[in-house]
Amino acid sequence: MIKLIIADDHRMFRESLRKILTIENIAEIPAEASNGKELLQLIGEYEPDMVLMDIAMPVMDGIEATKRAMALYPHLKILVLSSFGDDKYYYSMLEAGAKGFVLKNAGISELQNAIIEIAKGGNWFSAELIQKVIANLNLKPKKEEPSLLSNRELEIVKLICETKTNEQIADALSLSFDTIKWHRANIFTKTACVNSAGLVLYAIRNKLIEI
Repeated sequence: MIKLIIADDHRMFRESLRKILTIENIAEIPAEASNGKELLQLIGEYEPDMVLMDIAMPVMDGIEATKRAMALYPHLKILVLSSFGDDKYYYSMLEAGAKGFVLKNAGISELQNAIIEIAKGGNWFSAELIQKVIANLNLKPKKEEPSLLSNRELEIVKLICETKTNEQIADALSLSFDTIKWHRANIFTKTACVNSAGLVLYAIRNKLIEI
């Protein structure tokens, strides 16, 4: 079973979520944190697979906590539990190392799906969040600019957004594993993305994929 820690400054929310996830056998939750500083101590003590991370917390917020946690525990997976009011922080959380977002008004089934997908190495974005990102993009007229990426790199971006592994991409494009790794590194350099989750939002923002 996936072992995770909930980090949120609202005690009632933490306790309710912990009870639901435990009763539904979705995850084992050995501890809860009310702020980022407390979370870092608990990660060292309990070594969880994943953190459900709030963004706005006292003492140390989710952005700083994510940066520090990923620096200390690079294999840790962080799923952000977000509200619509947090949208200005989405890209900062991705740059810090978060793997996805679930909105706090989501149902337990979506949260379960997100936990499972991220535990497998994928990413997760709430459909409502994606629609909000798209709506914000549509409010800002954007000058058409040539893509930074080659046609081959665009193909690979689309497959990454489908959560394909390097091996699966190599098979799909009839290329070697090392060639895909080389292309992938170039893609991340050109787009200034630090992980696949960030690349997904980059692709949406620049209309490289269809939603």
